Amino acid sequence: LKRGRGMAAAAAGGPGAAAAPQGLRGWLRSAYRFATDRNDFRRNLLVNLGLFAAGVWVARNLTDIDLMAPQPVP
Repeated sequence: LKRGRGMAAAAAGGPGAAAAPQGLRGWLRSAYRFATDRNDFRRNLLVNLGLFAAGVWVARNLTDIDLMAPQPVP
């Protein structure tokens, strides 16, 4: 499978390789890059399977809530 340009540079330790991101901002930046990399099929598959699993979990665990039922009065 083909690797994205960023992964190849980081894996090779080339001039484009940056130091490991620090803190919450770096984690969010790397998570955003992970989710939006359009060139890597494996990453896209993993993200889509994760979103599907989250949707299945929500559908299975929140289906018993009746939003139209009258609420108890305290």
